[in-house]
Formats: sequence, C-alpha cells, structure tokens
Amino acid sequence: MEFSEWEPVYEAILADFGFDRVADERARDVAATYATPVDFSVLAEAVGVAGGKTVAIVGAAPSLSAELDTFDPESVDAVFAASTAADTLLGADLPVDCLVTDLDKNPETAARLTREETLVAAHAHGDNVEMVRRFLPEFDPSSTLVTTQAEPVDAVYNLGGFTDGDRAAFLADALGAGELRFLGWEFDDTSVGPVKAKKLRWAERLLFWLEQRRNERFGVLDGRRSGIEQIPV
Repeated sequence: MEFSEWEPVYEAILADFGFDRVADERARDVAATYATPVDFSVLAEAVGVAGGKTVAIVGAAPSLSAELDTFDPESVDAVFAASTAADTLLGADLPVDCLVTDLDKNPETAARLTREETLVAAHAHGDNVEMVRRFLPEFDPSSTLVTTQAEPVDAVYNLGGFTDGDRAAFLADALGAGELRFLGWEFDDTSVGPVKAKKLRWAERLLFWLEQRRNERFGVLDGRRSGIEQIPV
C-alpha cells in the first residue's frame, strides 16, 4: 500500500484518538536506527505466503484458547499471530510463522522468536519509544520487519493497519496471501476499557476496507458489515 492511500486513514485515526503525529514520527526515527531493509519477495517465501497461500490471522481475544480446540494448522499455509496470541499458540504446541507486535505485552517472546528465525513485525508508535530502544537491539535483524503508522522512511515500512491484529492482515496481504482466515477475534469484547474498545472498532473498519480492496469476504465480519462505518477514503 502506498502511503498516499493510507495517509487519509491515518489522519482520521490521529483525530479520533488525539494521537500526536510528531510523536509517531519520532518513534519511527528511533526505530530506523535498528532497522534493516527487507526483500518482500524473499520474506513471502520465508513465511510460507508466496504464491497466494492461505494465512490464519490469529487475534489475542479471550476466546482464542477455546477456538484452538477446533483449529487445524494443516488447513492453512502460514499463521500470523497478533501480540500475545503467539504465546497462546506456542503454549498449545501450534506454529507461529509471524508475530505482529507493538512490544507492549510480550517483547521477550518477540526477541526470542527472531533469534529462532521466526519473522517478527515490530511496530513503533508515539507511546512505545522506550520499548523500541530497549528491545529492538535484542532482535535478530534478519528476522525483523520494523513498521510505522506514520510515513515510512529508510527500512521502516508502512503496510497499512492500526492494531496488531489488523496489521497482521495487512502484512499478509502485502506479502501476497491468497486467502485470509481469522480466529481469536472479538470486536465486542466487554472486558476491555473504552480506548481498547475504540481500537477494536477501528480494527473492524480496517478489515472491512481490506476485504473490499482484496475483493474477498472475511468470515470474521459475517453478520456485521451493515453496521460498520466505512473508512473515510
């Protein structure tokens, strides 16, 4: 995705949450000191997405553990986990091909996975500069993709998306995934606070936008589309 396509969405997110664009750019620039360029065709092969493969986008909702009882990892070609979903999967002896994280909950898991040659998409934003400084030096750069929600620079990429979960879907799309399947998602999770609830609404809106861009129907949005506010682009 070109930043010119993403920028109007980004500006709407900034306005809705009162986030500081300058702070995002500062975090991006700090992250750039630890980032290395990525060959996306090589990356797609490494994570098993190349050639239009099926990718599971696994969220960290409370329902995930129960959903794993019926999840067959052989039914997909790659598993992209958002945040602590990776720990849940690994704890159940299930594979993780990519972890997408902004380092707020499981940075130690992320660092370890890079050293085990598992891709980690590490996201820098205005509120996590100290986590970026502390943990990105511990990542193996050959298994690290550094991302931003601001304008990309150097080896810091913006592929679209806002929360860890929807960024995982946008990353899979950017790598050429053929089908996206979702588990561990609860847009109406009543256990979260108001800010997280607003983020979940944005995640829903962004996935709705992504499925339209891909001409695909995501099962996670079934029964919800009529109530989703369109992305302002």
